[in-house]
Amino acid sequence: MTISLNGERREIREGMTVADLISDLALPPEHVAVELNRALLKRALFTKTRLQEGDALELVTLVGGG
Repeated sequence: MTISLNGERREIREGMTVADLISDLALPPEHVAVELNRALLKRALFTKTRLQEGDALELVTLVGGG
């Protein structure tokens, strides 16, 4: 199945949730903001939201520094 992730096409397996994708990318979910099809997705919905063919996601992570 193909989605758009941060503007690039990406193949993912059927039935993946947003949480699965974040895990596969080795990102800490508490530091990720997700926009799904131009709508901000609440963190509580990451495990409940299944990705569909053609979905467009933007993932933004927090970066610390000094």
